[in-house]
Amino acid sequence: MPPPRSVVIVAYPGVQALDVTGPHEVFAGAAGAVRARRDGPAPYEVVVASVDGGPITSESGLAIVTIPLAEVHDVDTLVVAGGSGVLSACDDGALVATVGRLAGRARRVVSICSGAYVLAAAGLLDGRRVTTHWARARGLAARHPEVDVDADPIWTRDGDVWTSAGVTAGIDVALALVEDDLGVEVAEHIARCLVMFLRRPGNQSQFAAPVWRSRARDAPVRRAQELIESDPAADHRLGVLARKVALSERHLLRRFTAEVGVTPARYVATARVEAARRELESSDDTVATIAARVGFGTAESMRRTFVRDLGAAPDDYRRRFSHHRKDHAS
Repeated sequence: MPPPRSVVIVAYPGVQALDVTGPHEVFAGAAGAVRARRDGPAPYEVVVASVDGGPITSESGLAIVTIPLAEVHDVDTLVVAGGSGVLSACDDGALVATVGRLAGRARRVVSICSGAYVLAAAGLLDGRRVTTHWARARGLAARHPEVDVDADPIWTRDGDVWTSAGVTAGIDVALALVEDDLGVEVAEHIARCLVMFLRRPGNQSQFAAPVWRSRARDAPVRRAQELIESDPAADHRLGVLARKVALSERHLLRRFTAEVGVTPARYVATARVEAARRELESSDDTVATIAARVGFGTAESMRRTFVRDLGAAPDDYRRRFSHHRKDHAS
């Protein structure tokens, strides 16, 4: 049997507790699942480490026990968690230097949420496409213009560097890492144990859920948001929206994207997905009928957008989340 892979999760004062515990539970769960099926060593050994070791206080006040980073010698997967203390962590020369040194030994390097700031400070993200929490993306790009920051996906992989968006996305990327190592069956087992109804692919948008929509301060942009949300099925082409809010198409596109974080077209698609989700959960209408009613036009257009944004086709989504018990045909 191969020896266990060493997973080292780097923490610091002010770390987001779920950025640490979420991936930890996934790797530990995978180890337990594999050991339950066969004799021999577990596939992972997971430790949480900080510069000085001992207990550190997370941003929520939860104390997390760590070992000193100096005691870490073998590392297969290096994971750097995010949190409100990340900028202070980036100013800690010992932490950044140690992360850089350990990354040189690791098979792969991972950041959760704003942990990408630490990887960037160590020079590990130069020229790579990465993601982070949408609220942190602009700051990361400004601080490190040499890094290609994409605020949209929940996780990305660029070679041996994996980066993820905030909090629960750390569980998604950890599941993807387990799948890469041990196969889809083990990853799906862990997802079920964690009661994750829909294991999300990396290309799912961070903006797929309405709670994450930024409300613009700019009155014309905010008006455009309201028009889209009040009637997702209406004609929301850029020229039509621009006329309704008394802006040129160019100005609306620039100001909307800057304030909201996505283009008007992407915002429209997200609003239509939300409307379609509600219909799929609560009605018996066919996918084609719902697609026409919420503005997608065709069932195929709606299917492509669902797969892109949610990682599941409309029929699959309905089977998981419908309030009705009867079978549905599209």
